[in-house]
Amino acid sequence: MKVFRIKHNESIFYATIEDNIFFKPLLSKNNKKNLIPVAECTILPIAVPSKIICAGLNYHEHARELNMEIPEEPMIFFKPPSAIIGNGDKIVIPAMSEHVDFEGELAIIIGQTGKNILPENVAKHIFGYTCANDVTARDLQKKDKVFARAKGFDTFAPIGPCIETGITDPNSLSLRTIVNGKVRQEGNTSDMIYSPAQLISFISHVMTLTPGDVILTGTPPGIGPLSPGDEVEVEIEGIGILSNTVINYESIRTPVQ
Repeated sequence: MKVFRIKHNESIFYATIEDNIFFKPLLSKNNKKNLIPVAECTILPIAVPSKIICAGLNYHEHARELNMEIPEEPMIFFKPPSAIIGNGDKIVIPAMSEHVDFEGELAIIIGQTGKNILPENVAKHIFGYTCANDVTARDLQKKDKVFARAKGFDTFAPIGPCIETGITDPNSLSLRTIVNGKVRQEGNTSDMIYSPAQLISFISHVMTLTPGDVILTGTPPGIGPLSPGDEVEVEIEGIGILSNTVINYESIRTPVQ
C-alpha cells in the first residue's frame, strides 16, 4: 500500500490513493467526506522525523569503487530533519560548495518506538520504505573530514514519493538513479553489507527509534555530480520514483536576518 502525507484544508494526515482520489484510511470507506480528490490536496514530504540516520559505505560494490575496506560494523551519521524535501521539490546547490553529488538510496520509515531491537524483531517497528537521495557536498566532506556540513544543507534529504508499506523483503530490490534521462547508478539492495534489519537493530542499540524517524541505508556505486538545471530521479522497485530538479542558491537567495 502506498501512503502519502497530505494537507487538506487545515488538516494534515496520512492517506492512500486510488484512481486519483486520496482515501483517509482510519475512517469508514462509506463516508464520502473521506474521499478527497488529489487536486484539492497539497502533498507534503512524507515524514517529519526526530532524526535522520544514515549508513555510510554499505554496498560492497561501492566500497570496491572507492577502494575502501568493508567496515567491521555499520558506519552511521546524521542529517538534520531540516534537510528534508519531498517529491517534486528543488535541491539547492549551496554557495559554499562547488561539487554536490547525488546518492540514490532505499530509506526506512520507522513506525513504532524501539530500543535494543533484535534483528528478528525489527518488522513490527517498520512503517514502510521509500526512495531517498543522500545529497552531499563532496568538496566540503573532504575538507571537513566530518559529515555534518556536507550532508546537512537544507534540501539535501529528498525523500518520497510515498511510503510503501507492502514490502515484505527489502533485501532484493533494484535501485536506479537517473540524471537528465541517463542511468547513473544501478544496483540492488542484495549488495548491502548490512541489511535493513541489521541496520535497525544496530542503530536501536545506540539510540531509541521513534515513529517517523528515517534511516538511509547507503548507496550503490556510480555516485556523481549535480548541476543547476538537472533533473535527478531515484527509482526503487516496488516503491516508485522520487524526482527533484536542481537549482542554484542564487535563485532563492533571501535577505540576511
